[in-house]
Amino acid sequence: MLDVRKRSAASPAPPAVTKPRSRWSTWFDIKAVPYLLVSPYFILFAVFGLFPLGFTLWVSLHDWELAGDRDWVGFANYTELLQDGEFWNSVANTFGMFVLATIPQLVLALMLANALNKRMRFRLLYRLGVLVPMVTSIVAVAVVFGQLFARDYGFVNWLLRTDGLDWTADKWSSWSAISVMVDWRWTGYNALIYLAAMQAIPRDLYEAASIDGASSRRQFWQITIPMLKPAIVFTTITSTIGGLSLFTEPVMFAQGDVGGGSLGQFQTVAMYMYENAFRHFEYGYASAVSWMLFMMILLVCFFSFLFTRRIGGTK
Repeated sequence: MLDVRKRSAASPAPPAVTKPRSRWSTWFDIKAVPYLLVSPYFILFAVFGLFPLGFTLWVSLHDWELAGDRDWVGFANYTELLQDGEFWNSVANTFGMFVLATIPQLVLALMLANALNKRMRFRLLYRLGVLVPMVTSIVAVAVVFGQLFARDYGFVNWLLRTDGLDWTADKWSSWSAISVMVDWRWTGYNALIYLAAMQAIPRDLYEAASIDGASSRRQFWQITIPMLKPAIVFTTITSTIGGLSLFTEPVMFAQGDVGGGSLGQFQTVAMYMYENAFRHFEYGYASAVSWMLFMMILLVCFFSFLFTRRIGGTK
């Protein structure tokens, strides 16, 4: 009798019977919860992104005044815009500064990232140093560069031995000065992105290439550049968006003037849009300018993506 009690006491307890989950609970956890978790972003994007975009399109189809009549004009604003010489001047200025700033910026960022990826003394200090321009106030940057490119006492004129060159008076000189400002501010940001991508490349690839006798230059072009393709695509797209919507740097370079110089030498499309909206109060026309800028950015980003995705010999 004792043995029977011992065996019964030592025997494991029967497993607890779990209640099966309802079909509604399973559907909610699998189907509904993921959409609920990501819904805040899409709600905010719809309120602060899609709605302003659609409303701007609606305004561009009207002769819109802030406190006056709002007459429907259809595509008349766009027709007038395509015949506006000042608009095409701003387009030429925007693309000119975009080319002068973006291409050297990405090339310098790639070279800087490759240098920071090597073993050197105070490497961490150098890596932190490239962040300084990005966290510096753009107003402070504009003041400093305004002093550097000053006509009578600027350091750049002294360095180039030029006699009182006014960098804001000529189209090419103003483009160059603003491009230098943009490159100084954003080259370090792109360099850190390239550096992070370089550190993710397996070292085995470089060791195998070294065994095969590949030089450092060939390793850079045959291994580093193809492996950096996603980072290059990302930086190209973001630099394109930032370059074509350039506003703060040229405005501060002109000391707050959105006209871009006496003859509009460096007035960008964003500055022209601001001038029509908040100086002439032509909100319908300014909305048309913004949509034309939006379409130009989409078009250039598309061709930039087609070009950069072929890096490394892939399609």
